[in-house]
Parts: sequence; C-alpha cells; structure tokens
Amino acid sequence: MSNNHSGTYRKSTGSRSMALRIVAFVSGALSLAVTVASCGKNQSVQARTEAPRSRVEVGVTEAVRKPLTRELTISSEFVPFQEIDIYAKESGFVKRLLVDYGSHVRQGQLLAVLEIPELEATIKQDESAIMSLADQVKNAEHQLDRVQAEHKVLHLEFDRINSVAQGRPGLVAQQEVDDVQGRDLASEAQVEGAKSNVEVARSNWVAAKAKLEHDQALYAYARITAPFAGVVTQRYANLGTLLQAGTSSSTQAMPLVKLSKEDLFRLVIPVPETYVGAIRVGDSVAVRVPALNQTFPGRVSRFAFDVHQDTRTMHTEVDVPNPKGTLLPGVYAEVVLTLTKDTDALTVPLESVDREGDKASVYLVDTSGKVELRTVKLGVETATDVEVLSGLREGDQVIVSDRSSLTPGQEVSAHRIAPTTAKSKVGQS
Repeated sequence: MSNNHSGTYRKSTGSRSMALRIVAFVSGALSLAVTVASCGKNQSVQARTEAPRSRVEVGVTEAVRKPLTRELTISSEFVPFQEIDIYAKESGFVKRLLVDYGSHVRQGQLLAVLEIPELEATIKQDESAIMSLADQVKNAEHQLDRVQAEHKVLHLEFDRINSVAQGRPGLVAQQEVDDVQGRDLASEAQVEGAKSNVEVARSNWVAAKAKLEHDQALYAYARITAPFAGVVTQRYANLGTLLQAGTSSSTQAMPLVKLSKEDLFRLVIPVPETYVGAIRVGDSVAVRVPALNQTFPGRVSRFAFDVHQDTRTMHTEVDVPNPKGTLLPGVYAEVVLTLTKDTDALTVPLESVDREGDKASVYLVDTSGKVELRTVKLGVETATDVEVLSGLREGDQVIVSDRSSLTPGQEVSAHRIAPTTAKSKVGQS
C-alpha cells in the first residue's frame, strides 16, 4: 500500500519538472526573439541617422570686370532760353494786332501797329520846315551869287584904276582910287557875309532833316516787331488799347505780349557742393521728361563758379535744343549728370553683398565646392552692381541666392546665374 503511494509521488514530481523545463525554454525563446527584434530596430535607426546629407543648391555668379558709371539725377523745370515782355517805345493806340496766344513768329515779324497822331503831325511839321529851309538855302545862294558878281565888277574897276595910277602917276586922282578900292573891299565883305548866310541856311536845313529822321525813327516804333523767333505765351492788349511808352518810369506801362524762345530751353539745376568738382562746361547730359516719357540730349553750358552759402549748391545751367517744339516751359525734367566713369571695374551684383554697419562681406563657393565667407571693400555703388576694391578676384563664384541657412565650410551645389551687363547708374537727388 505504501509502495504504491510512493510511486505515484515520484511520477507527479517528474511531470512537474518537465513542465518547468518547457516553460523555461519557451521564455528563453521569446526573450531571444525580442532581443533580435530590438537589435534589428536599433540598426535600422542607426542606418537612417548615419545616411549622408544631400547638398544644398545655390545660385552663383562670377565677379566680372565691366564699365561702371556713377551718375547724379537732379529734377528741375524747363525755362525758355529767352523770355521777354514786349513794350511800346512810344505811347499809342493799338491799331492792328496780328498775333495771339500760341502764335509762332519769326525774328522781325510784325506783331502790332500803333496809331500815334502826335508823331504823325510832328513829322508833317518837320517836312514843311525842311521845305522852307531848303528855300532859304536857295535864296542865300542866290544872294551870294549876286554879291559875288558885284564884287567882281568892283574889283576889276579897282584893278584898272589902280593900274593906271601906278603906270601914269598924276593922271588919276588918289581920291578916286581910294573910293574904288573902298567899294571893292565893301563888296568883298558882302560876299563873305553872303557865304555865312548860306552856311547858316544849310545848317538849319540839315538840322531840320535830322529832326525829321529822329521823328520818323520814333514813328517807326509804331510797328512793333519780334526781336527773336519764338512763341507768344501771353497777350496783354486788345485793339484800341492805349499802350504807354515802356521807357517812361513815371507810368505803369503795360506790355503788348510775352514772347518766349521755343527752339532752345535751359534747365537751372542746383548741383550739391559734393559734386561741384565733377561738373565741366560742355559735358553732355541726358534729360528725361517723365510727362512725355522721352529723353533729350543736353549740354552743360554755364555755371556760377560760386557755391551758394545757404543751400551749399552751385547754380548750373543745361541747354536743351527743342527743334521740333516738343518741350514746353514749366515742364519738369530729370537731368542725369555723369560724375565718374570706370571702364574696367571689378563688380558683383548688389544683392550678393551683406552689410553689418560699415563692414561688407560676400559668400562664395571655392574650388572644392564649399562655402567661404569673404570680407570685401566696396567702391562705387549703383542700382544693380557694386564695385569691389579688395577681397575678391575676377572669376570668383559669388553666391547671389538666399544665404540665411548657409555656413562657412558647408558643401553646396552651385548653379550659375549670368551677371548683369546693362549700364549701371547711381546717385539720385
């Protein structure tokens, strides 16, 4: 009985031991599987982490040499080269008015005719006086001829009597000789007096002619003509208007018209003191007219050789021809003055330069394809380009694209962008 129980106990213990071994095997297998899976996952993450980064693509352009022009732009308005108010030289009424607003006239063309009754009457008096004095000259000449004839007779008579008295003394009484000689001398004096009268009459006649010419010259001002070719921009008088003489300071004389020269304009520009040394008489300039969307050629014709104390600018004038009459007085224009011109400047695009205070730098791609930060010294700056005085060489690959995420030494892939070739300009005032 007891043996049977002992065998049963050993059999149960053996079964439990076998079950424990199976559980341990399964647990170990599961742990191994988990470990292998974990190792595979870590290796995959590490593989992805250690994969090489792709290169950033950047836009670059070469530092090139090209002409660089520095210009100054100043705004002004067109002023006629000549513009005057035309006054009457003599007071008179407007009898004929031959021009109006916008009339284009030639030099010497008749603008108006005045009626001056006083001068007309004076001229008639002068003509009458001349005729009267001419008669006086003729009478004086006739009187001279008469006394000269009488003097000739008396002089011959004296010569004969005196000859006889000298040849045959005592034949002719001395008293008779003296009487004849006295009449001869008296007639000679009359001749001199007649000559003087002729000269006086002629002088009066010449003076009367001069007065007539003077009055006629004044009357000629009744015809008002254009002193130069231009256009009438104002008309002040109408038919019948009384124009006072423009030479009189005691009255407020009214002009007939305002005349402006239209084939040549001038632009008066204030050049800042900084640029005075770069301005030369004869320099060609470009004159842009925004209202017409056109550019006209001009030339620096004159300047004041003096800097204004208040504004620190110099009065400068540019002449602009207007052969087709396109330009108008008062229209605004922009004068482009060339200050400096470098035909061989090392330049880079303006957008490639980074500034921090008064320091400047650029990013470039070196021969190994890595980013390099380079400090540069700048010169003339234009609207599109800037001159590099030091820090770069011709042909350097300068980055012009976004540089915010770049660091020196970073490998990049460069994409070439052609440099600008247009004329560069700077300086707008």
